Amino acid sequence: MSLDFAMWEQMAGSTLRVSTPLLFAVLGGLLCERAGVVNIALEGLMLVGAFAAVAAALATGSPWTGAAAGAAAGLVFAAIYALMVVRLRANQIVAGTAINMLAAGVTPFLCKILYDSSGASPNLPLDSRFAIAPVWFAWILVVACWSWLHYTPSGLWVRFAGENPEALDTAGVSVNRVRWLAVIASGAIAGLGGASLSIFLSSSFTRNMTAGRGFMALAALIFGKWKPIPAAAACLLFGFADAAQIRLQGVTLWGEQSVPVQFIQILPYLLTVLVLAGVVGKSRSPKSLGLPFHRG
Repeated sequence: MSLDFAMWEQMAGSTLRVSTPLLFAVLGGLLCERAGVVNIALEGLMLVGAFAAVAAALATGSPWTGAAAGAAAGLVFAAIYALMVVRLRANQIVAGTAINMLAAGVTPFLCKILYDSSGASPNLPLDSRFAIAPVWFAWILVVACWSWLHYTPSGLWVRFAGENPEALDTAGVSVNRVRWLAVIASGAIAGLGGASLSIFLSSSFTRNMTAGRGFMALAALIFGKWKPIPAAAACLLFGFADAAQIRLQGVTLWGEQSVPVQFIQILPYLLTVLVLAGVVGKSRSPKSLGLPFHRG
């Protein structure tokens, strides 16, 4: 019994840890999409955040500086995205895909310039990494985001920008300004998600290390119906699947035959597909999500 309790205790700790990057990403996506802008660029924003965090932590020896650099990198790329979709009214899916491709190309290029390797950066020393702080900060941010959306005027503006932008404009609030700020804040928070991946869960940057987590965050956002608390719970579900696949690698079922590791590794992604297939038709997105605002 004690062994079972210890195992579940370890699983709970692993779930909290591996779901932390998803939490940051889902909160960033929530701010953006509640304001009416589809953020398929979460994957790229996390990736540049992961690289910038490692580069800054290696240069300064401080994980806090690394986290700040990750947020700044996400903010810069989100500003480029906001320019395309809010100011220039480009197609949001196409623009988001372009940001993802840009991040996937820029990060190994910069890694090659700085560290003479396009595949990975040098490993961070232990004192340049976080121990537990990102977990606490992510959950504090979940509660803060929920409170802000429900109890502050600016949170109400963000919700109206995605639900009824014409009413917000009639009230004298600039819809596009609200969307600009929401997209930029989304990039900073998603950048923190990338930073928590590279200087918390890992000890270095590796090429394409986000491995689809930005898209998993989008799935969690849809599963949580664009609400902070349910979306955070969905991140825990995906985090549990990720922690389980790590623990199940090498498990045997019949005799001495072990399950191929490739089948174990697809568990989080398989769960993502199953969740989306079951709830995507039942979730109602913000009414003006993906629609550029034209002032009449």
